[in-house]
Amino acid sequence: MATPTSIKLDEDLKDRVQRLANSRKRSAHWLMRAAIEEYVEREERREALKREALEAWETYQTTGLHVTSDEVEKWLASWGTEDELPAPKCHE
Repeated sequence: MATPTSIKLDEDLKDRVQRLANSRKRSAHWLMRAAIEEYVEREERREALKREALEAWETYQTTGLHVTSDEVEKWLASWGTEDELPAPKCHE
């Protein structure tokens, strides 16, 4: 169930939102809700990526396992060719 909340916008931004909403044949409420939802989803993905990168760094520091950039570049360059290579294996 949605609950009401409020947001303060300066007049210029409020007018811009209303003009865009009108041009899209949507309400300003719909437009702001969609914008907030997109922003939150993008920032959640960014936080997840950051968390995964930190976990990968910690794993590398603990195990020393890695793949070099040259190995990855060689693998990626083979994509779509007749001699496509398997993904490189992690090593110390």
